[in-house]
Amino acid sequence: MFLQSIPFHGTSIAAAKDGETIRVALRPVCEAMGIDYTAQYRRLERTSWAVVAMMAMTGADGKTYEMVTVDRRTFTMWLATIDTTRLKSDRARNLVETFQREAADALDNYFHNGGAINPRATEHQMRALMFQAQAQMELCQAAKGLIHPDHLEAKARIILARGMGEHAELDESRRPLYTQDFLKEKGLSAKQLRSKAPTFGKRLKAAYIDKHGVAPEKRPMNLSNGQVRDVLAYTNQDRDLMETVWAGMNPTPHLAVVA
Repeated sequence: MFLQSIPFHGTSIAAAKDGETIRVALRPVCEAMGIDYTAQYRRLERTSWAVVAMMAMTGADGKTYEMVTVDRRTFTMWLATIDTTRLKSDRARNLVETFQREAADALDNYFHNGGAINPRATEHQMRALMFQAQAQMELCQAAKGLIHPDHLEAKARIILARGMGEHAELDESRRPLYTQDFLKEKGLSAKQLRSKAPTFGKRLKAAYIDKHGVAPEKRPMNLSNGQVRDVLAYTNQDRDLMETVWAGMNPTPHLAVVA
């Protein structure tokens, strides 16, 4: 998923669209509000209504990070539970209260109405946004040959659409698809994921080479522990191949028919 930086009262909300679900990266929003990420993460882990998931997010720098995310519903409920009277800083208190009042609307405006540009934005602010988009496009140009071309094209489309206040028109078949995300879609537990992922990855790579005659490209992924790992770069075009490999690892049992 491509991480979007949504401008919000001098800070930003890091979020992404996962199908029809809006997901917010927890650590960046905690840091933006000036509250402790670890304490908030532990609170959410203890809460029955919270939907918390580790997702692979691709940032503006073209790198992929494993980030703790919450869905929109959890995000708004979590914000409402923060007791601002316990915050020592007036700035932090005012900012958290602003998040509580307006963050959900900013998310909806950005992902459903094409942007979250403040109608009172000054010419200076608009120029700053334009220069930011220009710098991001230059980064995409510099990353040619280092990053998978499908990813670069998708990122460039997002940057252009954001600058024009529109939705990015992406070719879904060329959207990056990580093996970890594919396996998570199968409803595997963390233990099952650790057990099946190595074998699935090896068989998928072999099937890809057998089909295309070349090995899949690699791209760097930043893990939640700060380490960087090269992972094979698949896209949604390879989903059918993944399904075939998955079916081969999990054959459907045949029932004997007794006459």
